[in-house]
This record gives sequence, structure tokens and C-alpha cells, in this order.
Amino acid sequence: MNNFTFSYPTKVYFGKNAAADYLPTELAKYGDTVMLAFGGGSIKSNGIYDEITAILKNAGKTVIEFSGIMSNPTYAKVQQGAGLVREKGVDFILAVGGGSVIDCCKIISAQAKLDCDIWDMELNQRKIPTEFIPMGAIVTVSGTGSEMNSGAVITNEEKKIKCGLVGASASFAILDPEYTMTVPMKQVISGAFDTLSHAMETYFGKPDSNNLSDDINEAVMRSVIVNIRILLKEPQDYNARSELMWASAMAENGILKIGKITDFQAHQIEHQLGAYTDCNHGQGLAVIHPVLYRHIYKSGAARFARFARNVWGISDKNTEEETALAGINALADFIKEIGMPTTFAEMGIGENVDLKAVAQSTNITAGCCKKLTAEEILEILNECK
Repeated sequence: MNNFTFSYPTKVYFGKNAAADYLPTELAKYGDTVMLAFGGGSIKSNGIYDEITAILKNAGKTVIEFSGIMSNPTYAKVQQGAGLVREKGVDFILAVGGGSVIDCCKIISAQAKLDCDIWDMELNQRKIPTEFIPMGAIVTVSGTGSEMNSGAVITNEEKKIKCGLVGASASFAILDPEYTMTVPMKQVISGAFDTLSHAMETYFGKPDSNNLSDDINEAVMRSVIVNIRILLKEPQDYNARSELMWASAMAENGILKIGKITDFQAHQIEHQLGAYTDCNHGQGLAVIHPVLYRHIYKSGAARFARFARNVWGISDKNTEEETALAGINALADFIKEIGMPTTFAEMGIGENVDLKAVAQSTNITAGCCKKLTAEEILEILNECK
């Protein structure tokens, strides 16, 4: 295991009625003006908006609404939100939604305290912000685990770059599985697959020797697989939703990453695909993962074989490579089983997308077992069509 430092700043309130039970206490710690941030307005039709605004008003807060945060939040939206925070003298940001809303608010929180442009600061000057407007998160769509860390994925439409920035960590996160009950099943499964992807991207990092983080990771992956299957049969199963919501948090709160160098090459490829197509994140990952893994598994056969045995329950084949490939095939079969797309065409991504530009602009990671080139990434993208 590699050396590590671990700290965790976010207090988690998990379970039924968590917002009603705990949000008033948290709100009392902050100033009077709260920016309530959310997405396209679904929280207004499912009752969550009314519940949260009532709590805010009962706490004596002045509410500034910031709505319309898109599924792949843009840098322009960040700047709009930061401007609103400054204009209205916002004391606290409350993000209500899924990962996109929370990610957007993390960077708004940082940008609002800066005189400089955060994109230039982080990506060109290689500096990260240290001051933030306090924020909290109420999760209505699980999968990204965004409430559990300070990372955020933002799309710069002008530059055609979708990448990670560092922003605020939520002071607290409210996770009520009942809030996910009205989310379309397609979105629920897409989010759950994102959780599985986060776990795999960490598991296939370095080192690949036995360690506690990987043992825990295998349990998280098995839990996600089991509970997706349960939810597809029983969409309102509270326990399955609970397990998926907590698995999402576990995959991104740092526990699985302790002592590891993570890979996240599949995410980097999908991010740039998203920059060019605005595609659904979880669906893009579902298409990319098996193709990517078939390209690299021979360079890390032992780890992929362990994945096959311990996550998918596959018995050893004649060779380690055969066992490894059986695990990747099991992943591909699972993706089909749960109704996720297996090609870009199924996602509605046509031939007009410049995959060469996507490949050439993709950030290349150190690689879990093999570092790719832009040319190899283009091969992977073409095989995904």
C-alpha cells in the first residue's frame, strides 16, 4: 500500500426524513442568505422543492434561487452562479439534485471568492482555491458520489474540454433514498453504473497487490451489481435504493482510494466524448469500459482475473488471461442485461462526431496496467461505434 493522508470534511445524514430532521440544525450555523441551486425543475413536481423551501423559510433564511443547472454543467453556468452569489451576498449554497448540480455548486463556491478565473488558475497556473462560500448538498439522484469530495466535472463549451476542477467540499450531505423514487429508472441505472465505474477505475489502479482498499472495493462492486438487479425487478425497493446510494458515496469518499493511485482512463475518454456530444455520462462509460478493458487486460491479467473471480464469481479457466477475459465478458453481459447501451450508435451518437479530435484532446492517465496513446484511444472510440 502506498503512503497516504486521509481526512473527511463532510458530515453525512442518511435515511428517511433526513432533511426534515437535520437540515434546520445545519442551517443555523450559517448566515441568512441561502442560494438554493437545482436543475431542470423536477424537484418542483416531486415535492422536494416545497419541503426544502419550507425548511429554509422556517429557519428565517432569505432564499435566492439558482435553477437550470444542466446534466453536464458548463463553465458559463458556473460563472452565472458565481455572479449571483456576489450580487446577492449569499452566505450559504444549498445544492439540491444529483452530481451535476453539486459539481456546479462546488466551483461556484470557489469562483465567488476569487478575483481571477478559476479555469485558468487551476489548469494553467496549477493552483487550487483555498477559500469557499460554505455549501451543503441534498442528493436526489445518486451515482456520482459528488457530495463526498471536492472534485467537480465541468464542460468548457468554448474550448470543447470537459474535465475535473477542484472546488468546495460540502459541509454536510443529506442522503434520503426516498428522494430517488421519482427519478426515471433509466437515470437511476445510469447513475448506478457510474458508481460501478468509479469503483473499477480505482480497483484497476496501482498498486495491484492485495490491500484492504481493494477488498472493500470488491464488496462495493458486488453490492452495486446485486442491487441494480433487485431494483430492475422491484423499482420501489427502498433497501436496494439505500444500498446503491451508500455505494455511490463509498466509491467517491476516498475510502476505496486509500493507498492507491487511481486510473480513471475510461472517465477521461468519456469526458471528452461528452465535451463533443453532451452525451449521458453513465451510458458513455458503459460503452467504453468493456472495449477499453479488452485492449489492456493482457498487460494486467492477474488483476483482471481477480476481478473475474471475486466480483463476478467466475471459476479459473485454463490460463489467467482466459479468466481475465471471462470477467470482462461478464461485465459486458451485465451491461446488456441492465439495458445500458453497448455502442455509440445506441446512444444516438452519429458518424458526424470527430472521434479523432476527441482522442487527441483526451487526458491520458498513467494507466492501470498499460498507458495508452492517442492513437490507441482513437482505436477504442472507433470500436465503440
